[in-house]
Amino acid sequence: MVAPELDALAAEHAGRLKVVKVDVDANPSVAARYGIMSIPTIGLFRTGELVATSIGAKPHRLIEAELGLAGATS
Repeated sequence: MVAPELDALAAEHAGRLKVVKVDVDANPSVAARYGIMSIPTIGLFRTGELVATSIGAKPHRLIEAELGLAGATS
């Protein structure tokens, strides 16, 4: 359900933002490392550090706002 919203974010921020997906069932150590308790959890990383999260399925504009990307188009 959230995949099309992430695709929209990736397209809108192409060249500035890389969208990657992690299967937490196949990679439980990633979920543990970042305290992921709900799916989907979307994290924004800068220089390898988690700086913002958005939890739950929602429109890409809301995800963008929660991650601090609103108005940051190139």
